[in-house]
Amino acid sequence: MSDTNQVKPFKFGVVVRKADSGRAWAERARLVEQAGFTNLLMPDHFVGPRFAPIAGLAAAAAATTTLRVGTLVFSNDYRHPVVLGKELATLDVLSDGRVDVGLGTGWMREDYDRAGLTFDTPKVRFNRFVEALDVLRGVWGEGAFSYDGEYYQLDELVQEPKPVQKPFPKMIFPGGGPKMLRLAGRYADYINLTLRVRADGTAPDATDGGLESFLGKIETIRESAGDRFSDIEIGTSIQQVGIPQDTENWSAVNISRQNDTPQVLLGDVSEMVEKLQYWRDQHGLNYFVLHNDKDLETFIPVVEKLAGQ
Repeated sequence: MSDTNQVKPFKFGVVVRKADSGRAWAERARLVEQAGFTNLLMPDHFVGPRFAPIAGLAAAAAATTTLRVGTLVFSNDYRHPVVLGKELATLDVLSDGRVDVGLGTGWMREDYDRAGLTFDTPKVRFNRFVEALDVLRGVWGEGAFSYDGEYYQLDELVQEPKPVQKPFPKMIFPGGGPKMLRLAGRYADYINLTLRVRADGTAPDATDGGLESFLGKIETIRESAGDRFSDIEIGTSIQQVGIPQDTENWSAVNISRQNDTPQVLLGDVSEMVEKLQYWRDQHGLNYFVLHNDKDLETFIPVVEKLAGQ
């Protein structure tokens, strides 16, 4: 249970994938900002109808003034961290320091297969991700940066511009498996609790669901974070909101096992608000991401009641 004297204010994000035009995209970003969301987030996949994140985030930042923009999450295997570091530092300057860097190992097997990329073992992808974090922090720092890792090697690289945010842009980590949760506890500014992904990269692991597993992930973060636990914005993606019309076929896994977690918010506005208040006050979760912006109309009244409270 969290220390109720130190509860953090609610923050909300929303995942937005695409729009029909540049004007529609800008209008969507302004709606999200006006509704009180903290940030607009984009996924990073080759497969499926979605914008490329860097271009989309730049356009969203240009259309708004306070909205933070970021990813949930960049797939590390799709870009060299030097390239990503340069792009994100530039975006941080152009947005006046409003970039949140969501970063993960990469997991969706179909992306790899259809793009002709090698889908390495979870261990290799995780170890490469850890090195990429070192590289990003290094190229964002002052002076020349050298690195001699197993996957990345840099020789006295001085990369400019540097991000506006110091010492680094805020980092969002997914939190499914124990290794990622422990790493997130040490480095993340935001942690988005998720289901663990199957090793074959085909879907979330349905055996990882349920309240006990969800609570265990919070404790893993607490143990890893130590004194910095109270500084981390911890939450999860809200997969279902309101009064559903179809409870059978809307998820790749049986989400009913998550009914006791904040990933599922059933009921009217007051019931959704009450459940989020419980999870913030009793378990310290204060950062919640609407998984799909098609549910914005349903969820905006919740954000209006809770954001910043």
